[in-house]
Amino acid sequence: MTAPPRLFEPVSLRDVSLRNRVVVPPMCQYSAEHGIAGDYHLVHYGRFALGGAGLVILEATAVVPEGRITHGDLGLWSPDHGAALARVAAFLRANGAAAGIQLAHAGRKASMQRPWEGNGPLSPDDVARGDAPWPVVAPSPIPLDEGWLMPTALTPAAMADLVAAFAAAARRAEAAGFDVIELHAAHGYLLHAFLSPLSNRREDAYGGDRAGRMRFPLAVARALREAWPAGKPLFVRVSAVDGLEGGLTLEDTLAFAHALKGLGADVIDCSSGGLAGSATAARVRRDYGFQVGFAERIRRETGLATMAVGLIVDPRQAEAVVAQGRADLVAVGRESLADPNWALRARTEFAAWPRQAGWWLERRARDIERLGPWRPA
Repeated sequence: MTAPPRLFEPVSLRDVSLRNRVVVPPMCQYSAEHGIAGDYHLVHYGRFALGGAGLVILEATAVVPEGRITHGDLGLWSPDHGAALARVAAFLRANGAAAGIQLAHAGRKASMQRPWEGNGPLSPDDVARGDAPWPVVAPSPIPLDEGWLMPTALTPAAMADLVAAFAAAARRAEAAGFDVIELHAAHGYLLHAFLSPLSNRREDAYGGDRAGRMRFPLAVARALREAWPAGKPLFVRVSAVDGLEGGLTLEDTLAFAHALKGLGADVIDCSSGGLAGSATAARVRRDYGFQVGFAERIRRETGLATMAVGLIVDPRQAEAVVAQGRADLVAVGRESLADPNWALRARTEFAAWPRQAGWWLERRARDIERLGPWRPA
């Protein structure tokens, strides 16, 4: 008898049970109004629950208005924001998926254009449309690139305020009914910018060596763990490597993961790159499952659960990642955008048809292979 697929085994993280190991990861939609989720978000995220995913994590959600990437980002800095998100979380849970939300601050990548409007610094045309820029912050006054806003270096007092803002957002996420929060410490946004020696040139306790660069991100993670219920898991998304000379290395990320484990983090979501340029511009060679190796090594060397992400497109590919112990969860992002029913369809790849039907379907498969795709006459 063929063993059942590991990909569709239920998994428990603290007191939260996932019906399977398929995760729809955060993918920004840039479609909020003043940070408030609307009908678009309910329908967009709801379809993944109906499509069979075990966990659906909402896009990067800013903990303060200035932490948004664009004017279209979700926010969670007030009770009104939490109330709008609550109906999304309720729909996900009512339809079998655990509800997750990613808490974020964009740092020096804040106050920029939506991707389809240029994906760069805000222009006079954007201002005329009503998207005026706002001041941005970072660990050091180093702009993302030529023509981008010059960030102000955060003071320790301002950092303390942001730690409190992250904790407050976690409490609002709990009130809104979310099962999982993910801390965004990747893709060049604020916490990643602190971790990388290329963007953190501070000479105080929050810069310099690896321990100094980790200090503020770990303070945020600690505050989230304390604010978030003990029975609910905390994920952390990392850029495992910068992929740039002199940048963040996997050894740095392993040290960060060990420290996160000590604070009570449960899952490391293993991405890469994004420090310079687009958040989705990986600096490592893109191939199928190109970031799975990061998840595998972090899992092996820290004992933490990990989530693999990056060009995971085929059900058997995803099954192999889990079955071989390379990661505990598999994030299926853009494939889920193309097919919100990816998880349901994936199950059919492993279905054992009753023998009375199976021989008919095997014959049909041979005929289809011989004839090729159907085309109209």
